[in-house]
Amino acid sequence: MRMCVALRRVLLGGLLLAAANAYAGERQVSLDWLKTVAFAAHQTDYSGVFVYQYDNRVETSRIIHVVELDSEYEKLESLDGPKREIIRHHGQIWCYINHRMVQVDSQQVRGRFPSLLPEQLSALSSNYLIKEAGMERVAGYNTQVILFQPKDNLRYAHKIWVHTDSGLLLKAAVLGDKKQVIEQYTFTQLQIGGNIDRSWVGAKDLLGYGAELPVPPETATGGTAINSGWVVDALPAGFKKTREIQRPMRGKHAPVIQIVFSDGLSAISIFIEPDDGDEDDADGLSSRGAVNLYHKVLDKHLITVVGEAPPRTVMQALDSVRYNGK
Repeated sequence: MRMCVALRRVLLGGLLLAAANAYAGERQVSLDWLKTVAFAAHQTDYSGVFVYQYDNRVETSRIIHVVELDSEYEKLESLDGPKREIIRHHGQIWCYINHRMVQVDSQQVRGRFPSLLPEQLSALSSNYLIKEAGMERVAGYNTQVILFQPKDNLRYAHKIWVHTDSGLLLKAAVLGDKKQVIEQYTFTQLQIGGNIDRSWVGAKDLLGYGAELPVPPETATGGTAINSGWVVDALPAGFKKTREIQRPMRGKHAPVIQIVFSDGLSAISIFIEPDDGDEDDADGLSSRGAVNLYHKVLDKHLITVVGEAPPRTVMQALDSVRYNGK
């Protein structure tokens, strides 16, 4: 009898150890994949067409990405709706506006597919359970599927499909509580490497578009770094402040304070400005895909929270905003 009990303990201990080792190995492999994905989006030549799906809507874009010596160039153009074109080079972003290429604030343009992951990944394993979720084909390429399962109910789950050879992100989805797809990017046509069109690369081509040079320093940097004295007490664990600035915004009478937080995968921005009494300053919640926006007036200030997080998270964050003094 004692031998049976001892045997069961040995077997149970072995199973627990095997499960722990399997989980640790799985997590490590996933983090290694993520490091590859984060750099592959910047170091790989590719050209293709992808679709962005959200709220029963679909947007189609063409992207070309090439690396020249130590320089990285990317051209993104819409294939439906109004003409939109963006060129990125060395952290600078140019937009095609009114038949001219105009440099815009690079820090205000949200990271776009397939460059969605940050280079610093240390925080991800603290906030998400990361595991492999099988192999699938996307746009004719073999991919490893990786699932980010949040450790709380205050953020979304994420699922990505990674090309097994190059590490390029070929598909990405944000999932809700019931595993429904809230928004999704996926390549439908793709060429990795080979003869990629480079005819548009180079400063002379930007000038050929009629690019406006240079831009004011405050525009290029996105504003002035400050310590405003505003704090947010109820952000989900793992969200760290990445910057705090005061910046002009189109349609606003005065500069707006912006505080940005990130957990390594999603971002939440807090905007604070004096309440001007406009009718559109009334309390309200709206969403587009995985991005939720909530605003209300507190202490004669209009507070707006924009976050890649569930509605309850942005509402909780806003209700905890307070002025703590400079």
